[in-house]
Amino acid sequence: MLFSWLQRRRRRRLLEAPFPADWLTHLRSNVAVYEFLTDAEQARLRDDLRVFIAEKTWEGCGGLTLTDEIRVAIAAQACLLLLGVEHDYFKHVRTVLVYPTAYRSPDGEVGPDGVVREGIGRLGEAWHRGPVVLAWDEVQAGGQNYRDGRNVVLHEFAHQLDFLDGLIDGTPPLRDAEQYREWQLVMTAEFDRLRADVEQGRATLLDAYGATNPAEFFAVATECFFEKPRQLQERHPDVYGVLRGYFCQDPAGWFARSVGAPPDREGAVAGARHRRGSRRRSLLRKE
Repeated sequence: MLFSWLQRRRRRRLLEAPFPADWLTHLRSNVAVYEFLTDAEQARLRDDLRVFIAEKTWEGCGGLTLTDEIRVAIAAQACLLLLGVEHDYFKHVRTVLVYPTAYRSPDGEVGPDGVVREGIGRLGEAWHRGPVVLAWDEVQAGGQNYRDGRNVVLHEFAHQLDFLDGLIDGTPPLRDAEQYREWQLVMTAEFDRLRADVEQGRATLLDAYGATNPAEFFAVATECFFEKPRQLQERHPDVYGVLRGYFCQDPAGWFARSVGAPPDREGAVAGARHRRGSRRRSLLRKE
């Protein structure tokens, strides 16, 4: 009880201070979707990212010097997942490790096609009750290009949501039995559909990496939900529906109310997938 009271007091004092002007510049420069949020959503995101930054240990790796810009960009994108729900600021993630760019893995890993690739470059990792590891250039690219369907921060922190029940199975803790039933029916069918499409070489809206296992499917679907919501709503309405119910957010509405928002570009996604898909990595570990 004493710890909770002290924590609430620290947070209250933190949020009583004005939001730093340079942080707002970093936010607008690196999290393009921020401009499409309502005033209330923007205010909550600013508050949440401040607490997130204050309560995590941040470490630069591979020669990277951490800056406020890096912290704000990562924290804002992670907290975007939490805008519609009550939360604890990803309390089990105590440390965020940031590399300047993709970092090498000494071990091989199996891709969705079953092929083992040696020494592949990693863009991010999510550890159960452990750190999240990210490549800064990928963080920045994902935040600035909010329509390519790829965002390493959303991907890795979706895994952290999945971890909350102690399992990494593509099903985070849900509200009730009815929501579990709907989730199981929809996500199982759509995961099987994606696997079949990948095996047959058919083009997909959802990243092919989601065919690896149900955990990766949830993380990939989360990226698409926030980055290509109108296409997901049109082509996979059931997936959009269960994610909207889980996150209590409607990203398609962000872009529908925006003025002059550019259209989604499927060709750009295909090109990005071809260039970067082989580097995707999320390490799913339990202690």
